[in-house]
Amino acid sequence: MKFFGRKAARVSARPALARLPFGWIGGAIGEVPRNYETLVRDGYERNAIAQRAVRIVAEGAGSAPVLARPLAHEALRLIAGAAGQSLIETAAMHLLLHGNAYVGTTCDADGRPAELFPLRPERVSVEPAENGWPRAYLYKVGERVMRYPAVTEDGRPGLLHLKALSPLDDHYGLGCLGAAAQAVAVHNAAGQWHKALLDNAARPSGALVYDPGEAGAALSAEQFERLRAELEASFQGAGNAGRPMLLEGGLKWQALSLTPADMDFVETKAAAAREIALTFGVPPMLLGLPGDSTYANYQEANRALWRLTILPLAGKILGGLQAHLNGWWADLSLSIDRDAIPALAADRERVWAQVAGADFLSGEEKRRMLGLDHGQ
Repeated sequence: MKFFGRKAARVSARPALARLPFGWIGGAIGEVPRNYETLVRDGYERNAIAQRAVRIVAEGAGSAPVLARPLAHEALRLIAGAAGQSLIETAAMHLLLHGNAYVGTTCDADGRPAELFPLRPERVSVEPAENGWPRAYLYKVGERVMRYPAVTEDGRPGLLHLKALSPLDDHYGLGCLGAAAQAVAVHNAAGQWHKALLDNAARPSGALVYDPGEAGAALSAEQFERLRAELEASFQGAGNAGRPMLLEGGLKWQALSLTPADMDFVETKAAAAREIALTFGVPPMLLGLPGDSTYANYQEANRALWRLTILPLAGKILGGLQAHLNGWWADLSLSIDRDAIPALAADRERVWAQVAGADFLSGEEKRRMLGLDHGQ
């Protein structure tokens, strides 16, 4: 039947994507760096909380037991990585920090995958086709550029691109490091302030008091501007905390005492650290942060970490690897073996007890509900 005098339109092509240049982060917001390399150095290499949070999640994803059916031995060998570098752990770290993870494939003489290797995400850019969809990926190291097709000539997948969804970018994902940059800056600045205060003998702050000598006398405009410039250049900022002043010309220093609470920056750093941990999906209790009572105990916090952060991330990576390897092995299935994760042992015991207590189920039905094969 025809509606409005014509047949219903058929979709024959993908919708066009915006052909925007690669710009995961750019510009600046206040004093927080937005360049990826700068963010990694300040927010990961020099920040203990962010580094530990990322390592907990990435190493947890890399250590999660994987079930591969069939071709278990060959698939697990590929996923294990090469040269001592865990593929899943590396991909998880790239997704957390950058929002994108790229995996390349080398094949043997028979055309089967021989090795899977990760690529540095900040070196990869998308080469879009006429409609904006990725045609290839360019990997640039110095002056050398390598081109990886999105789909090879024989119809098999080329470079695997995993990404954390970005609502404003068609080609690239959005990492957590940018969202944590403000808290990282506060945490780092608090540490620098504390160290500078200790380096300068923890002298208290005070006030500049002008002694006019005669009633009604005041600083001239030139004296005022010079004094303000010297204060901004030599006594302002974390690096000058507690630095003593050299006064002249009728000025005297009125010391103001500091209480122990004023000299304690632990609470400020702890608040920023909790925000950093929240950004990467790690319960603050697991990082030893004081004042966090969200979880009743350490075991509950550890289970929440696995349920809400590690398992979804590892599942995302394995799903992408499975779709990639299905180009060679169509029946390959990759999944996380939840029964082999120690942190989820209590959940497993509860489920097994519930299934075992269901008298209306047969033994075969119970095994099927627990995900056990008939031969086990």
